[in-house]
Amino acid sequence: MAAPLLTVLLAVLPVTLCYPTSYVDLEGIGSNRSSIRFLALGDWGGLPYPPYITPIEKATAVEMGRVAENMGADFILALGDNFYYKGVTDVNDPRFEETFERVYTAKSLYVPWFVVAGNHDHAGNVQAQIDYTKVSKRWQFPYYYYELNFRIPQTDSTVTILMLDTVLLCGKTDDFLNEKPRGPHGTLANQQLAWLQDRLARSKADFLLVAGHYPVWSISEHGPTDCLLKKLRPLLVKYKATAYFCGHDHNLQYLKESGIGYVVSGAGNFMDPDVRHRKHVPHNSLKFFTGKASTLGGFAHVEITKKKMTMTFIQARGTSLYQAVLPKRDLDFDRVADSE
Repeated sequence: MAAPLLTVLLAVLPVTLCYPTSYVDLEGIGSNRSSIRFLALGDWGGLPYPPYITPIEKATAVEMGRVAENMGADFILALGDNFYYKGVTDVNDPRFEETFERVYTAKSLYVPWFVVAGNHDHAGNVQAQIDYTKVSKRWQFPYYYYELNFRIPQTDSTVTILMLDTVLLCGKTDDFLNEKPRGPHGTLANQQLAWLQDRLARSKADFLLVAGHYPVWSISEHGPTDCLLKKLRPLLVKYKATAYFCGHDHNLQYLKESGIGYVVSGAGNFMDPDVRHRKHVPHNSLKFFTGKASTLGGFAHVEITKKKMTMTFIQARGTSLYQAVLPKRDLDFDRVADSE
């Protein structure tokens, strides 16, 4: 498939709340296409020592290439922990080559990678990852948090994706100590939250997605993120978001609660079968989980058409594990924010 072209500036004015919506146009994808397709991958950041990648990252990268070629992928959401264990030092850090450029080499993966930072990235130089946008033709990381807008080809439907820095929002954490996020970071957290609430309130997109690193709901090692349950979940519910994508826990999970799909796709580099927080999510919300090492890793493939979003978990061994369908948003509801 032909790679999409970025023809319009991304909307990345994080502090100024009132600005026009810009669109990422997906050109050259074929006149018969009437959907947007993408992959969601988290926690794919290799190793800080030779060979700089894990067998799971390698196997997952190969399968991503196959899926992108056969099922289509206009772009990729990279959901944080892009470089284990302490991010990168500067824009010339060899890890960009060793763990990214030399691993995801399939032609079908030469599409935009829209990136957010995870807690391991914040242990290093996140600004260097942002600056790498000017170096790589496919690495797109314009700011800590930003907005993406798409028109679904051959339709009048739109998709908005709000990319968050949940570490700035909720605080850092040390995975080796099994900590909860320590924070938030005062002014930076408040600015991002104000931006997020404004963009959610203004959105008239048919499909409204939010993506970050920390999970809202998870049954695995890290469990639900208290900060996001307090600050993010009420906004997702209030403004009828379609889904939230994240990583952090090293497995694949799908939960549905209050009509919102919660996609945990953190199986890009390690696999973890831990389910210690199974009882800490709403009753009957968990629809799918796998952390088996035998899957060799995995990711999510998403296709959005005029009327629905179909999300499929795919394991690196080459088979689909689970599929969920979410409808377009019902925008016929009273927006409390409009009257405030």
